[in-house]
Amino acid sequence: MPERLFSLTGSPWLDLAVGLVLLLGGALLARWLVGLLLDRVLRRLVGATGTQLDDALLEATRPVLTWAVVVIALQVAAESAPQIPPRWADDLEQAFFVLYFLLGFVLLWRVIARLANWYAERPLPEAEVQVRRHMVPILRRLALILLTLVGLTILLRHFNVEVSGLVATLGIGSLALALAAQTSLGDIFSGFMIMADRPYRIGDRVELLDLNTWGDVVDIGLRSTRIRTRDNRMVIIPNSSIAASLIVNHSYPNSQYRIQTKVGVAYGTDIEQARQVMIEAARTVEGVVPDRPVEALFMEMADSALVFWLRVWIQSYEDTRRITDRLNTAVYRALREAGISIPFPQRDVHHYLDGVTPEGLARLAQAARGDGR
Repeated sequence: MPERLFSLTGSPWLDLAVGLVLLLGGALLARWLVGLLLDRVLRRLVGATGTQLDDALLEATRPVLTWAVVVIALQVAAESAPQIPPRWADDLEQAFFVLYFLLGFVLLWRVIARLANWYAERPLPEAEVQVRRHMVPILRRLALILLTLVGLTILLRHFNVEVSGLVATLGIGSLALALAAQTSLGDIFSGFMIMADRPYRIGDRVELLDLNTWGDVVDIGLRSTRIRTRDNRMVIIPNSSIAASLIVNHSYPNSQYRIQTKVGVAYGTDIEQARQVMIEAARTVEGVVPDRPVEALFMEMADSALVFWLRVWIQSYEDTRRITDRLNTAVYRALREAGISIPFPQRDVHHYLDGVTPEGLARLAQAARGDGR
C-alpha cells in the first residue's frame, strides 16, 4: 500500500473520523469542481463552436469525471486511516483497480454511444442518410461488443485468470458461425461496400447488365437491394450478386439522358436536306432539351437505305419511351412532307437459264405447279 498521507498520533477513532471527513469533503468538492469546470467554463467554450460533437463528448464525460474524483477521495481516505489492518492492503488495491477500470470502461462506452447518436442526428444528404440508417447501429454494436471483450480480457488477466482457452473458444465459435452463414455474411459485407462506395442511390435508375435487370432503386439494405421495374414489380437482389455485376447508373451524374433512333432514307436522297429535315423535326418535339445539341449522323450505307443516327437530349431518363415515340412520329411526318422516302427492305432476284427453249421453260413451269398440263 502507498505511504499514508496522514500520520495522526491520536486515537483510531480520530483517524477514522478524519477519513470520513475526507471522503465526504472529497465527494462534495468533486461535485462542485466538476460542476464549475464543466458548466461554467467548458460548456461556454463548446457552445461557441459550430459543431455539436464537443457537446456530446462533454455530456459523455461529465458523470464519469464526477465519480472519478469521488473514487480518488475515497482512496485518499482509505490510505489515511491507520486503523485499517495491513492484510487488507492488497484487497483495497485490487478494489480500487476495479473501480478505476470500471470508470474507464464506462467512459469509453458513453463516448462511443454519444458519438453514434451525434452522427445519427447530423443533417446529411439523402444518400448519406440511408447509409447512416443502416450502418451506424451495426457499427455501434460492434464497437461496444469489441470494447466489452477487450475490457473483460484485461480484467481477467489482471487477476491472473487464464484467458487463452476463452479466446480459442471464441475464435472457433466465430469461425463456425462464419462458415454456417457464409452467404449471408457475403451479402452483408457487399452491402457495406455498396453503401460506402455508393455506385447508386435510392431513387436512381440502374441497369444490372449481368442480371438483365433494370429499374428504380427503392431501398438499399444490408443483405439485399430492392429495385422496382417499369411494370411496378419489385425485384429483390442479394448484394453479393450486385457487387459482382456491371452496373449502369442512368441517373448519374444527373437526370439528363441522350436517346437515339435510326432513320433510313432512300438512295439518291440529298444527304444534307435529309439531315436538316430530321434536325428541325427533332427540335420541335416536346421534352427535347433545347440548349443541348441535336445530331443527325450519316452512319451507314445499308442494303436498302442510307442510315442516319438521330440523337437528342431529354431532361429525364423517365421520359425515354414517350419522347422516343414523339421523336419517331415527328421525323416520319417531316420526311413525308419533304418528299423524302423511307424505303423498306427489298431484293431483286434474276434467273439466268442458258440453253433452255421456250417449250422447255413451259414444261419446267408446269412441273413446278405439279398439274402436268
